[in-house]
Amino acid sequence: MRRVQFILITVLALPILVCSQTQHETDSTVIRSIYTEVLANGECYENLEVLCKDIGARLSGSKEADKAIAWGKALLEEYGFKNVHLQDVEVPHWSRGDIEEGWIESKGEKHPTKICALGGSVGSGGPISGQVVEVKTFEDLEVLGREKVEGKIVFFNKAMDPVLINTGAAYGGAYYQRGKGASESAKYGAIGCIIRSLTHALDTFPHTGGMSYEDGVKRIPAAALSTVDARKLSKSLKQDPELKYMLHLSCVKYENKIQANVIGEIPGTEFPDQYIVVGGHLDSWDIGEGAHDDGAGIVQSIEVLRTMQALGIKLKRTLRVVLYINEENGNNGGKTYAERAKQSEMYHFAAIESDAGGFTPRGFRFDGQDHHYSTFKTWSDLFDPYNIHIFRRGHTGVDIGPLKDGRVALFGLVPDSQRYFDFHHSDNDRFENVNKRELELGAATVASLVYLIDSHLIP
Repeated sequence: MRRVQFILITVLALPILVCSQTQHETDSTVIRSIYTEVLANGECYENLEVLCKDIGARLSGSKEADKAIAWGKALLEEYGFKNVHLQDVEVPHWSRGDIEEGWIESKGEKHPTKICALGGSVGSGGPISGQVVEVKTFEDLEVLGREKVEGKIVFFNKAMDPVLINTGAAYGGAYYQRGKGASESAKYGAIGCIIRSLTHALDTFPHTGGMSYEDGVKRIPAAALSTVDARKLSKSLKQDPELKYMLHLSCVKYENKIQANVIGEIPGTEFPDQYIVVGGHLDSWDIGEGAHDDGAGIVQSIEVLRTMQALGIKLKRTLRVVLYINEENGNNGGKTYAERAKQSEMYHFAAIESDAGGFTPRGFRFDGQDHHYSTFKTWSDLFDPYNIHIFRRGHTGVDIGPLKDGRVALFGLVPDSQRYFDFHHSDNDRFENVNKRELELGAATVASLVYLIDSHLIP
């Protein structure tokens, strides 16, 4: 009897097994076709060149950001995507101005340094000069106290931790000095704040980035030093503790401005009111060309829709691309998109973000329901031929974060991060520093994920 039961169970299970094998083969074939299309016929690299070379750096509020928005809308229309439109977003408008100068004054000599204002800094109102106090943490400031800080320029010299393999974690561990260093210094009477650039690279490129002022605290100018100059200043302080630093910034803050997210889509065949979103942020900082951050994510996201269209892959759900504005200094694009989606009761089934550079893809981070995560992890075998191996929970992206509602599945593309902060927020973030094949592999990886989400995730 047991033998008969075993045979019966085996026979009944065969159709399920065969079906599973057949589906796996189908998925493998589709994914292979996606990679082939992008690597053989992809257009994301050429699109990135236009964005970087014809428009360049495009900080929210700038004329260049206006041009990027117009470029994005025209490109989506050229590809024939549906419902191409602009979504108004109020953004801040800040300019670093024409003057960014810093000198070390020691023993009667001046030594120029490479600096750039931190995004959102006030201007210095002309050159300012003061003795320098070097610290690594806010606790160091507290120990020094107002007596030793007042009237001086605070120099935060905390390097990103070189032993952390996850460079994003190293960046996060040093970010505080850029984000809040100026206000913390001003609490003790400092007249200015300079920080070591947030990068592992030892070079002469200063790295900018957003900072904020605390309400009720005096606003003082803040700038980043290149890592070479930060090392030089620290060494000079040991030789001459009385040296001075001169700082001159001409930053200006204007009234907020209306710009826009750029949106286009391919309607779904069965569930057109359910959305799978892919995107990155169209704005960049105002130095360099915003190639890795986040021109790469923009053109990869557009390439996902182009690839589906070129291969004739009919998704059940509507595939939408969103080119978000203002990620760098406010995230108003992501917040506005999520608010409008909630107001109109749009059902976002999944959202994917590419905002970690155009380097070789390694996998994805996920944020969402447990049953979605369990399904997501089963796709590792399908991605294995393409060296995609990271399928973990974690931070998925700033732009899509506001969509989180306990139901939507959020994914963030994870490229190899080891060189990302060599370019991040600096004049070194240029088109020439993006590898064509690596960029295309990232686009194909996101497109493959979209196909699997649409085929296999269950609400």
